[in-house]
Amino acid sequence: MKYDVLHRTRYIYASPVRDSFNDVRLQPMPVPGQAVESFLLKVLPATRLTHFKDFYSNWIHHFEIIEPHGSLTIEAQSRVVTNPPAPLPAERLCSFARMKEAPNVERCFDYLQASRFVELSPEAWKLALDATDGIDDAWLAILALMKFVHGFLKYETASTHVHTHMSEVMRDRRGVCQDFAHLMTGLCRSLKIPARYVSGYLATEAASATHAWLEVFVPGHGWRGLDPTHNCQVGETYIKIGNGRDYADVPPISGNYRGTREHKMEVEVKITPVF
Repeated sequence: MKYDVLHRTRYIYASPVRDSFNDVRLQPMPVPGQAVESFLLKVLPATRLTHFKDFYSNWIHHFEIIEPHGSLTIEAQSRVVTNPPAPLPAERLCSFARMKEAPNVERCFDYLQASRFVELSPEAWKLALDATDGIDDAWLAILALMKFVHGFLKYETASTHVHTHMSEVMRDRRGVCQDFAHLMTGLCRSLKIPARYVSGYLATEAASATHAWLEVFVPGHGWRGLDPTHNCQVGETYIKIGNGRDYADVPPISGNYRGTREHKMEVEVKITPVF
């Protein structure tokens, strides 16, 4: 599939602010199964943009606005072609013994550790063991964890925020796509399965929206995308922006400024199929 993606964010401040320093992570990644034909980033007030790749190969665009301004608009336009691999079958594909090879390839070390929003607690380990009881294949265990998280959590809009920790999600058993991804990531890592958080978009007939899922590393099959919010493997309607240990590595926009804390944020995402 080919898609045009428009992502516009506008901040309106109660009084002018200044010394605004920002990092933007809105450029889709050129990865297997996804090609980026074009990308354009616009910022108002107009300013100079620089860009670089971070440790996890995400594109980051940086800009600074020193002079006072009452609003800030960040608009990203992308054209992306998705052609993901076919879903893996629900059958034995990788023993847990072979999974031990993973830390030696594909820079998996970071994706086996606790991180800012993902914990490797005894409670998480017990939850993962219970969800995979009697399963001796790593891939089947991964699918079982996805099914478990999908049923364990209730999807509830506005029930959490971007700084909600996995421990709170386990306790309250509710959240949004980011929380589903964090919880499954933690459960996978508790079983020594490399898992990384993914930020992107999901294009459906009903709506266009930012979305979060995860990828697990399966020896012999590489990184495979899984969406516990919808209990499915990632397909052609998923557009990947970036990946990292958790949300803290891939927020769409991050930064700081001097001035009032009172502001309003408006976000518009529009994904249009191109035929």
